Amino acid sequence: MGAHETDDVARNRQLWALVNERFTDVDAIARWEEEVVTWGLFRIPESDLELLGDLAGARVAELGAGTAYLSSWLARAGAAPVALDLSGAQLDTARRCQERTGVRFPLVEADGEVLPLASGAFDLVVSEYGAGPWCDPRAWLPEAARILRPGGRLVFLTNSVLAGLCVPAESGFAGDRLLRGQRELFPIAWPGGGVEHHPGHGEWIRLLRSAGFVIDALHELYPPDSAPTHEYYDIVTAEWAQRWPAEDLWVAHLPA
Repeated sequence: MGAHETDDVARNRQLWALVNERFTDVDAIARWEEEVVTWGLFRIPESDLELLGDLAGARVAELGAGTAYLSSWLARAGAAPVALDLSGAQLDTARRCQERTGVRFPLVEADGEVLPLASGAFDLVVSEYGAGPWCDPRAWLPEAARILRPGGRLVFLTNSVLAGLCVPAESGFAGDRLLRGQRELFPIAWPGGGVEHHPGHGEWIRLLRSAGFVIDALHELYPPDSAPTHEYYDIVTAEWAQRWPAEDLWVAHLPA
């Protein structure tokens, strides 16, 4: 455990080592070999959202990269990504994917709240379910701002607050009843799981502005009509997510 590592970070590291065991290398490589990038549980195409912009030559830090399939797509699109994750097990899977596909970029084991990266070194910080729920935004948002150049952009996906309010504590999909108060989500330690951070929208706005960001957009994501319920994560069903947004996708930038 690093000198800065908290009990919450250690708990999340252990959780994601276990989650990594649920996925085979075949599953990971399949994501690496996808032709287009998609967002979230229901695979919303980037072409529908147009969030990332021109990636040619862009220096990108992916926070909470997991098996780094998003960074693999960014690299193929011409960016220069660095993929960071607190789980050594997940990054080991990413290394095997690099060997299989030949797509290579730096893989760094690090907590998103304390980034071992130079200030002002990146054009884009991106995170799909990495830093958003799993790191304290009071720490990771200032770190994201620090490593971005003036005018640099932040794009991150996290769970909606409403999903967090309606998911049972032990297991099972979200229902149509509120099961906890909103203030109980920031943070929340799930029984048998990890420690997550789900501020309300107003708090996200305050924290982003406090870190120096200008907010460009908040996309509340709904699945396509034909989308199936996610096979691995029992958070929400596709039917639930058709009625209420299960995911929030934030876009912000630093002033030039």
